[in-house]
Amino acid sequence: MNWGRSGDGFIRCSDGHVRWGVFGAAGVLFVVRPDDGEPEVMLQMRSAFSHEGGTWSVAGGALDEHESPLEAALREASEEVGAVPADHRVIGEYVFAPATDWSYTTAVVEVGERFGRSMNFETDAVDWVPIGEVDHRPLHPGFAAAWPHLRAIVIAPTG
Repeated sequence: MNWGRSGDGFIRCSDGHVRWGVFGAAGVLFVVRPDDGEPEVMLQMRSAFSHEGGTWSVAGGALDEHESPLEAALREASEEVGAVPADHRVIGEYVFAPATDWSYTTAVVEVGERFGRSMNFETDAVDWVPIGEVDHRPLHPGFAAAWPHLRAIVIAPTG
């Protein structure tokens, strides 16, 4: 089933699970580093209209054909939480690849300032959360599984 973009739709993956994104999916974890505290990450409250609604995760969605995971993640973020600051910098990524024909890539992107708000029906809220408080939120199961890997990228020394 196609919902309007070339990558929209469900796929039965090689491991037998059905997942969103004909060509895979991607999201972006934005990071800001305040002068007076620990790094903060942007979390998105998924709306009741989306899969696992009512949980916190990152902006993201299906890759379109011929689109890189980073391109898809930044496109999805701009659609869901607003324009990405021009001064953004990719500091890492984590790839969840449970099947040979599908993966979810989370780009970790540092920005110089907090931004974001709900831009469409997929997002109920946007919040900047200190990394020490992320585990205290009701997290989307996929994001919860990726969080230890993503947190390690956030706290790693950057150059």
